[in-house]
Amino acid sequence: MILACNNISKSFGTTTILNQVSFHVNEREKVAIVGINGAGKSTLFKIIMGELSPDEGDIIWAKDTTVGYLAQHQELSSESSIYDEVLSVKADLIQMEERIRSLEQDMKHASGEALEQMLATYTRLNHEFELRNGYAYRSEVVGVLKGLGFTEDEFSKKVTTLSGGQKTRVALGKLLLSTPDIILLDEPTNHLDMSSITWLETFLLNYNGAVVIIAHDRYFLNRVVSKVVELDNHKAMTFEGNYTAYATKKAALREAQIKHYLNQQKEIKHHEEVIEKLRSFNREKSIKRAESREKMLDKIERLEKPVELNTEMRIQLEPRILSGNDVLTVRGLTKGFGPEPLFTGLDFDIKRGERVAIIGNNGTGKTTILKLINGLVPADAGEIKPGAKVHIGYYDQEHQVLHPDKTLFAEIQDEYPNMDNTEVRNVLAAFLFTGDDVFKQIKELSGGERGRVSLAKLMLSEANFLILDEPTNHLDITSKEILENALNSYTGTVLYVSHDRYFINRTATRILDLERGKLLNYVGNYDYYLEKKPEVERKYFGDTTGIEQRKAEPEATANRQDWLAQKEEQAKARKRQNDLKKVEAEIQKLEERDSELDALLSSEENCSRPSKLMELTKEKQEIAERLEALMEQWEMLAE
Repeated sequence: MILACNNISKSFGTTTILNQVSFHVNEREKVAIVGINGAGKSTLFKIIMGELSPDEGDIIWAKDTTVGYLAQHQELSSESSIYDEVLSVKADLIQMEERIRSLEQDMKHASGEALEQMLATYTRLNHEFELRNGYAYRSEVVGVLKGLGFTEDEFSKKVTTLSGGQKTRVALGKLLLSTPDIILLDEPTNHLDMSSITWLETFLLNYNGAVVIIAHDRYFLNRVVSKVVELDNHKAMTFEGNYTAYATKKAALREAQIKHYLNQQKEIKHHEEVIEKLRSFNREKSIKRAESREKMLDKIERLEKPVELNTEMRIQLEPRILSGNDVLTVRGLTKGFGPEPLFTGLDFDIKRGERVAIIGNNGTGKTTILKLINGLVPADAGEIKPGAKVHIGYYDQEHQVLHPDKTLFAEIQDEYPNMDNTEVRNVLAAFLFTGDDVFKQIKELSGGERGRVSLAKLMLSEANFLILDEPTNHLDITSKEILENALNSYTGTVLYVSHDRYFINRTATRILDLERGKLLNYVGNYDYYLEKKPEVERKYFGDTTGIEQRKAEPEATANRQDWLAQKEEQAKARKRQNDLKKVEAEIQKLEERDSELDALLSSEENCSRPSKLMELTKEKQEIAERLEALMEQWEMLAE
């Protein structure tokens, strides 16, 4: 074990963030921390790193553990170049190399004992330098920089001139090259394109230390991690396996919790009904039985109702009118900024009902294509022709469709003036904006909150052609899955740009890969794209005949047996119910007769007839014995 978190609790004011959170990380283990936005993932990292103090609990490290931490935002202000900044991690190796070169020069002019001492030092340093991969550290730096998406032309750029995303990549490169015993990464894939994410996956899989990752990239988590720690309702629960294994186990666990709770509630209700029925018989033995059952009921350890947090968006996308079959036709599309074109002569068509993903590395022009279609920038050449009755709804990753000085309420009501106050509030509540939140200004919102407002406007647009630019950015995993389900049930047409491979895999029916200024066509999801990519890039031909049509194995015999067993169980249940009704009817009939006998025994007419009194007393005794047997039978059937 390299790291243990024991009963970590943290609150800010009256708001609890973490409550008795415990888990551990073993050497070389790859662990994911998951949870909805606001669950406390980044807070937990800051506590682990000592940047925040826990209210309770302990962080325990293995002896002499070295730690590396990548926060979401980096404030690098170095005047060094990208290459020199990352190379600075190898300062001790550079000094060692300089010492070795210096010894080589000094040994030329030394002799005797001084030479022997220099030679011993030289041999020791050389051995250590070789063990630490000293002869390859410069190529290692170049490999990491290229892997993270920097070109050699960019190596000389000053760090101070870089964007926030580029600075994060520089910080990540430095961290990876420092090779600590454990790395903590907070959203490491946010500023990486697909090829860089793939490179990082391979790097981390082969990394000799432990890795703990906060990420919303489910495809990335599936490939890298072998354990998932979920933060939910302030608590932590650990699941072995990758993200898919966690999601499956989590769903099964929740279903089991709900089932156990409902079964116990059913059992409690049943006991209460039996107790009530036994008391209604109003006999000494039945009352004692009722009291005995009440004691048993009090001893039951009652399960808490599983908490259902109101943290899920409710999004339903539906077009107002049906478009024509040809939704979009693009011919000869060309665009460049400066002397070099981004792409030339792009041709593609979008048909009604398709969900098409445009993918490619950063800077290839994916977002530009969406802006050209929406008329936000002019094309250098080519034709963009929407089809008949096409109504476009546009989701912009920069959220330029939102007005920063408006409140959320005004943003919706101004665009849809026919909606009354209650309707506007209901829509905003569906996207998790309630109470006074609706009067916040757009400029005060986080990226994730702005994304939810844009999705709300998209839903209200009732468009039949959705154009989405990175729709899953800033969304937590739960919200991504809700959006995926909404798009999969949407009857219109979707064209989107995304780096989220899991999202693409679940939603895309076709992929357009923007590669070297050309669009390569793949009719299938992301897994299909990966399978066919080498072949298509070789042949530049998007053939779909190789897709296997898998058919489920017939299970007629098993299904027949299940059906017969179900029918038999239903028949038994019906018989039990009928028997129960018969017993209850007989009990009622006997109790009525018993009351009649009480009246006859106390009548003046029978008081002077000993033989009649004996006969009535005997019948009353037989009824009591029969009632006792019937009550036992009823209790057994009621179970």
